[in-house]
Amino acid sequence: MTTKGPISQFMNHHYRHFNAAAMMDATHAYEAHLANGGKMMVTLAGAMSTAELGLTLAEMIRNDKVHAISCTGANLEEDIYNLVAHDHYERVPNYRSLTKADEQDLYDRHLNRVTDTCIPEEAAMRKIWSIMADEWKEAEAKGERCFPHEFFFRALKKGKFTPHAQIDPKDSWMLAAAEKNIPMVVPGWEDSTLGNMYASFCMRGEVKNVHTVRTGIEYMTYLADWYMKTAEHSSIGFFQIGGGIAGDFPICVVPMIRQDLEKDDIRLWGYFCQISDSTTSYGSYSGAVPNEKITWGKLSQETPSFIVESDATIVAPLMFAHILGM
Repeated sequence: MTTKGPISQFMNHHYRHFNAAAMMDATHAYEAHLANGGKMMVTLAGAMSTAELGLTLAEMIRNDKVHAISCTGANLEEDIYNLVAHDHYERVPNYRSLTKADEQDLYDRHLNRVTDTCIPEEAAMRKIWSIMADEWKEAEAKGERCFPHEFFFRALKKGKFTPHAQIDPKDSWMLAAAEKNIPMVVPGWEDSTLGNMYASFCMRGEVKNVHTVRTGIEYMTYLADWYMKTAEHSSIGFFQIGGGIAGDFPICVVPMIRQDLEKDDIRLWGYFCQISDSTTSYGSYSGAVPNEKITWGKLSQETPSFIVESDATIVAPLMFAHILGM
């Protein structure tokens, strides 16, 4: 067994109780799942790309610790925004004290705020839009249809973002995913900035076939095919960062296969962990505890299940560092 590095040693020594202990239990179970030949899906909600999770997630992907990803359209594009416009981002450490006039000033300066970080519209969004618009139009001219993540993979592999890179490319999780060509689903892509732009292109007639970008039901059938093929030889785990559609969409693939396709011999998810600061409440998916998922045919009572009630921007990098042996 490889000797763990100083970060892992610190965690093993100090994180013994409460949420810290839950984090360590979940981390060790993740490692055991992989050691037993299991595969892992990671789901990204919130703005984890703008929080620069790529610093550790990219390494997880390269080291075969992550085998599939579900993310929001925002996380898909914001990793690329960070890749090409990192030097133009502005941090607002006093964001809790901003007035409406302060927010209007940021808007007037074309800075879109995500908590304490402002994404520069001109340097990030518009630069990406022109590249992706070319990809859409080229695909339409050839009669091709691709998923949102596949369009990004194409542009990344062609090196279209390389001349604009402002961070070390090894810190882009999207580039790592493209190089590995790992399976991805991006539910609800339409509500992302790029999805909004695509809708406007369709309405203006710049893209004539709205179906050039594949979404929704096709993503679910694509995921179901991947799950069934992978489950033939491996247990598949589910590592959920945050809540919402990035987690709810992919976890439903198992009951869909078992109940709707009537393939009730398919494996349930073999590991589950959610990092969330959402309060458990009536009807909340993001705050639902893992046991509730047993009643929906997603997990079994034997599935190793964990919930770490904390800030994912702190917890996820620590867990990934331990899994990577740092």
